[in-house]
Amino acid sequence: MISRVESAAATRRSLLDAAAGLLDEGGPEAVTLRAVGARAGVSRGAPYRHFSDKGDLLTAVAAEAWDRLADRAVEWAADPLTPAEEKLQKMLTGLLAVGREQPHLYRLMHQAPASDEVLRAASRSQGPFVAVLSDLVGEDQAHRYGALLLTSVHGIIGMEASGQLTADKWHTDADDILTLLTGMIGDR
Repeated sequence: MISRVESAAATRRSLLDAAAGLLDEGGPEAVTLRAVGARAGVSRGAPYRHFSDKGDLLTAVAAEAWDRLADRAVEWAADPLTPAEEKLQKMLTGLLAVGREQPHLYRLMHQAPASDEVLRAASRSQGPFVAVLSDLVGEDQAHRYGALLLTSVHGIIGMEASGQLTADKWHTDADDILTLLTGMIGDR
């Protein structure tokens, strides 16, 4: 028999999954508590028992996305057999993949002003990222290079999404640029 706590957790999970699906399909405008409840197959009032409003729900979706990236970063950073430069490449490629494959989610993750919940989740992904950078450039420079890399990836995602980063125009692509950036830092 399922307990109340387990049932509530399952409902919350269904609501978050439904919201993420609607976000991917139609952006934030497609996410309403009513539509999320309908997709999750719960009563009309169920979303309101878990989230105060649409903003609260979208905040939870964004924080969860950052947590997934953080989980992968922790896993990659802990691998003793993978060189630091390759770990860094994986982390940046993971962020790039979200921007490419889930552009609405990526924009939501970077929406200003960020809530405390989103900032905490994003910060969790920075720990392993900065640790890997520390191995490459030293602790005193890791945050500086981290900011350079993350702003570069953000710019790459924006240029690629707008059609301004094309092989015809720049004779390169996003993946090649990431390899170049991590290589430059690794060679430093």
